[in-house]
Amino acid sequence: MTATKTDLPIVQCIARARIPTTQGPDIFLHLYANNRDKKEHLAIVFGEDIRSRSLFKRRPGETQNDRMIRGAYVGKLHPGRTVADTDDRLGLSLHFDDITGELLYESKTTWDPKNNTLVRIHSECYTGENAWSARCDCGEQFDRAGKLIACEHEKETGIIGGDGHGVIVYLRQEGRGIGLGEKLKAYNLQDLGADTVQANLMLKHPVDARDFSIGKAIIMDLGISNVRLLTNNPDKIAQVEYEPYIRCVERVPMVPIHWTNENEGIKSKEIEGYLRTKIERMGHLLQEPIKLHSTTTTE
Repeated sequence: MTATKTDLPIVQCIARARIPTTQGPDIFLHLYANNRDKKEHLAIVFGEDIRSRSLFKRRPGETQNDRMIRGAYVGKLHPGRTVADTDDRLGLSLHFDDITGELLYESKTTWDPKNNTLVRIHSECYTGENAWSARCDCGEQFDRAGKLIACEHEKETGIIGGDGHGVIVYLRQEGRGIGLGEKLKAYNLQDLGADTVQANLMLKHPVDARDFSIGKAIIMDLGISNVRLLTNNPDKIAQVEYEPYIRCVERVPMVPIHWTNENEGIKSKEIEGYLRTKIERMGHLLQEPIKLHSTTTTE
């Protein structure tokens, strides 16, 4: 059965802004609303020409200033600029369907949907991203995804990067969908001897309660059809594939940094147990140097 766009949540990009970074190129942060939940999901976009169709669509009664304020502009903003749809300094102009107001694709101004685009669908992890947690590799994966999208290729692994074009879709589904409070309870169970899978089940949650349908809708809104998916998770590959609108043309592995450089990355008994559980019990596609089938259950 062929998928239809009506199978997915409806997403609407509310605002977009340029964010200069400490790691390299500017990124464009997109904030999304949707009709499935009340959470503010995000798209971290590398490349000014990757455009949200819902953001850029012309709206009745809006002004050019309205468009600039919400981020629906081409090129670069500067003091004194008055027109969103044209950047005279860069010689760029956007064009729209006269009836629907939809953005028209033009190769000079908009990323080609057929390009193979590096994409990471990343679920929120407060502990890994903000509390320096060595229980998981979520923070490391987030940072590395950005570096891979920014670079031409990664010397340590030979992985071809995005060369400044790609997207990290950031979904607000903490703790594989169970929320931060329940995740903290799961951590206590892990300290009592459970692994990450057992802890979720003991709390009467699914092993993985995440839903990637909003992520798919965001990818489509950004005009991306051919995805090079940054993941080790085979279930994510299956969930993101959405013919004929989204094709996963390649799986790009997220190899833990410590496996390629023993002086860098996360090294702890907790991360070793976490990765072992992902491989043995969740089927993650990792070729690892750690000992499998260990009797150790600490995460």
